[in-house]
Amino acid sequence: MRENIPLILIATTKTGENAIVLHTLSKEYGRRSFISRIGKKTGMSSFLPLNILDADIVSNPKSSLWSASNIVVKSPLDGIRGNLYKNTMTLFMSEVLFRTIKDGVNEDGLFEWCLKSIMTLDAIESNFSNYHIRFLLELAGALGFSPSFDDIAPFTSAGTGSNNHLKALEAFLTASFSESMIIPLTGADRKEIAEDLLRYLEFHTESTIAVRSLDVLHEVFA
Repeated sequence: MRENIPLILIATTKTGENAIVLHTLSKEYGRRSFISRIGKKTGMSSFLPLNILDADIVSNPKSSLWSASNIVVKSPLDGIRGNLYKNTMTLFMSEVLFRTIKDGVNEDGLFEWCLKSIMTLDAIESNFSNYHIRFLLELAGALGFSPSFDDIAPFTSAGTGSNNHLKALEAFLTASFSESMIIPLTGADRKEIAEDLLRYLEFHTESTIAVRSLDVLHEVFA
């Protein structure tokens, strides 16, 4: 069976000379991987993290790895691709999605939320240094965890007495989107709060979320 559907690309895996595995989110299938044939003239810019694609999906009853063809970039994301800071943020966001959402998961509304998150980052013109923190909190909600202050507090570094981010986290949980973008934080604060939230997500998803791009994000926004 062949059908055309929109996909959010969260990662790729090169396999051989002429094929690539696309790890994607879609409304129809949730987290699922598809194999796609590529050639010397294939534009690899189509496969950037969090690209929004249209693709023909061909199911195969004899294999769990279906194929994707006739891939077209549905949105150019000019506001992201022309901005080093936003591009780095999409690296972080896509890696979190890849390591947090398990194959086969199709949480109701997850695709729509992720699509909205990408388009919001693309559109926002300033004051987006805190965006990845808001993204992590909203991801927890999209996965059904309903994060609250009491739930997150045990995963913060506040217990050591060295880095107390409880007030900042409480502000994020109660602030509007625009208010959360201007919560005053240093680069070190953002990195440590993101690490706190990743520990929270690890616990609830029973996953190991080793996000290497967080260090890159910290360097860019420091």
